[in-house]
Amino acid sequence: MPTFTAFTKTKGKAPAEAIGDALEFLDPEPTGVGVFEIEDGSGLWEVGAYFTEAPDEIALALLAKANDAPDFVISELPETDWVAKVRRDLAPVEAGRFFVYGAHDADRLPADKIGLLIEAAMAFGTGHHGTTLGCLKALDHLMAEGKTFDNVADIGCGTAVLAMAAAKISDKTVYASDIDEVAVEVAESNVRANDLAGQVVCLEAAGFNHPVLAEKAPFDLVFANILKGPLVALAPDMAANVMPGGHVILSGILNPQADEVVDVYTRSGFNLVERQEIVDWTTLTMLRTH
Repeated sequence: MPTFTAFTKTKGKAPAEAIGDALEFLDPEPTGVGVFEIEDGSGLWEVGAYFTEAPDEIALALLAKANDAPDFVISELPETDWVAKVRRDLAPVEAGRFFVYGAHDADRLPADKIGLLIEAAMAFGTGHHGTTLGCLKALDHLMAEGKTFDNVADIGCGTAVLAMAAAKISDKTVYASDIDEVAVEVAESNVRANDLAGQVVCLEAAGFNHPVLAEKAPFDLVFANILKGPLVALAPDMAANVMPGGHVILSGILNPQADEVVDVYTRSGFNLVERQEIVDWTTLTMLRTH
């Protein structure tokens, strides 16, 4: 069946959430509502709704006007086999010695690459996004310098692709955590698909707030591919959970935001080792010095 979408933008979190709440009471009601901050420093928030039948355009116009927001942009999406489309559109990705692929491309895995199997239906964290790609390249660069890691954590792991990459280069246990229960389930599925069950331990946790992470700290390598705001907030905990001489690989950072993240982590005892930009996104590799 076709899907209808309706999107608008507004300034600030409170009015965006008010619009999102009001959308739930429309007739026909949406099948899903999302409220997201646009991470470009503009302060704008996007509000979107999905419908299985044409939405009430008059009700949407009144809702936008009542909240001083632009008119909703309404679109009809044709019926699409989204998994098949993702499989067509997402070709394998190479990041140094790593090769991220879906099961439909298993025959394309080069003999000299480290394969990371991510199901195509789980598109976030496949390596196509500049943040994930940047993290994999940063790990590859550290390996090229002869660095080895015995105690690794992936905070905000998503599909666990970064945790799995770290696990595939050693025989050590890697800890992958995410605040979202569904993400943890996705991570566990990918870990099993890559024959890493038991070596990559998936945990539901906000940041480092889990007894297993507390027991295993300090770490000598931590990935945090999240967003600028959570990364900044995480800096004190990062310093407390990374050993001196340990590395952090940080991403989910828009290029104009990178200087602020570097400054916050420098004041928390880290030095910048590498900074790479992939399209709009920056990945930072930093070393804890004290």
